Amino acid sequence: MANDFTVVAESRADVGKGASRRLRHAGKIPGILYGAGKDAQSILLGHDDMMHHLENEAFYSHILSLELDGKAGKVVLKDVQRHPSRPVLLHMDFLRISDTHKIHMHVPLHFIGADKSAGIKSGGKAQHLMSGVDIVCLAKDLPEYLDVDVSGMDMGDSLHLSNINLPSGVEIPALAQGPDHDLPVVGIHKPKTKLEDDDDAVKPATDDAAAADGGDSSE
Repeated sequence: MANDFTVVAESRADVGKGASRRLRHAGKIPGILYGAGKDAQSILLGHDDMMHHLENEAFYSHILSLELDGKAGKVVLKDVQRHPSRPVLLHMDFLRISDTHKIHMHVPLHFIGADKSAGIKSGGKAQHLMSGVDIVCLAKDLPEYLDVDVSGMDMGDSLHLSNINLPSGVEIPALAQGPDHDLPVVGIHKPKTKLEDDDDAVKPATDDAAAADGGDSSE
């Protein structure tokens, strides 16, 4: 992995909504650290530092170094709570990891090869149906993202979860649940013309009108 992230944290003793509000006013945010068979621990994090880290896509699916009260450990980010209308972080969850236990993570998908796709070259549009996927792997095998190669796709083609080329040691758990869970990831379709778009806009109104006429004739 190309990026190395260090999260600096402090132990947190005071809890509750009032304490959390005071922390945020002081430029800190509350968080929790759990997993690896240890008790959950409340922690404090620097708000601006976390905002800076979260600007990098890799931070969400990367093994992070957490320095808590001067002691270092390995974690992954599991959840971020944000203010609904302001650029403010409210809470963060981190999971301790070990070398022997698999972790469940959501990683982004990167779509590559569009410049070589026959379908796109002939005027088709790629419709991305997923932006990320859930995977299971050991920490040492965790990818920052997965590539989805569309270079071999023609008009009307689609790729599914089972078509993603997975690195060694990485699994997509949804695929173990059967063919119905092998969902489409990307498709290439012929873009609609303006006339087709106009027809689509008219059809619902026509159907409604027909239904209304039918209702009148039954009186």
